[in-house]
Amino acid sequence: MDTENPSTRLRAQSRIPRKNHPAEKPFAGVTHDHVRHTENFTVVGNDLVQHPELSGLAIGLACYIQSVRPGTAVDIKTLAARFPEGPTRIASALNELEAHGYLIRSRERTATGRIVTRTVSCNRPGHRTAARDTAPRRPARRRTDPDEAAPRKRLPAVPQPSCTAPALLQAAAEVLIGLRRRDPRLLLSATDAEHLAPGVAAWLEREVTPTAVRHALTANLPDEPLIRPAALLAHRLTAQLPPPPPFRPPASPAPGPRQPLQTCEGCDRAFRAPEPGRCRDCRSEMLPGGRLA
Repeated sequence: MDTENPSTRLRAQSRIPRKNHPAEKPFAGVTHDHVRHTENFTVVGNDLVQHPELSGLAIGLACYIQSVRPGTAVDIKTLAARFPEGPTRIASALNELEAHGYLIRSRERTATGRIVTRTVSCNRPGHRTAARDTAPRRPARRRTDPDEAAPRKRLPAVPQPSCTAPALLQAAAEVLIGLRRRDPRLLLSATDAEHLAPGVAAWLEREVTPTAVRHALTANLPDEPLIRPAALLAHRLTAQLPPPPPFRPPASPAPGPRQPLQTCEGCDRAFRAPEPGRCRDCRSEMLPGGRLA
């Protein structure tokens, strides 16, 4: 009896929650039995549902307002009919939400003259202000007067003729004016025609007929609308400019008709002259007055 039996079962030790078994459920406080929502749910931030200054009614109304579809009425009368709280408590809760930035209410006038209250629900107050402050500022665009005409784009350069005769430029202008008869999209302004006329004159100067110039400018035009027809014509006048004609030396004057042979009356020498008389040598030997030297 004085020997302790080592096979005796020891007393079971008491379990201390969250010490020996930390995963065991607590004796007090809330426990969660959640499932993951895959449809018909609303994401609400903890900043709202755990707000230290908002009342429970204000938090509940904010969660309801964030869960409804856009366009749903959330005025005091509608919410009082939806919830058991009266209009006074609901109005106070809405004022709380507006004071903390979860609601933005403004009165606006419709096209018919009716005044309505426009309500905007914010799930994170101040996020637009923070994004606006942190976003890089772009340089302000220069505001132009609405009556001021927009700056006109400069047309590409065109070939210049070696001779700017008024008749040549007038013929070039007539070619440009006639283009709209072939295609109404090639209706040019006076400024555009004045800019393109030297280019057409350079073609005419290179012995290209006006018909050939019109064909080169209007052939194979795209089917879509022409945004800048003058720029297209300037490009064609430059890109398709024909080479200058080959050099032709000036033709020598044609010889005059040969005169008939005559017999000199002084020495009987034959010479060519339109009428009978004396030859050159006999005329040089004669004295003034027609006498021989």
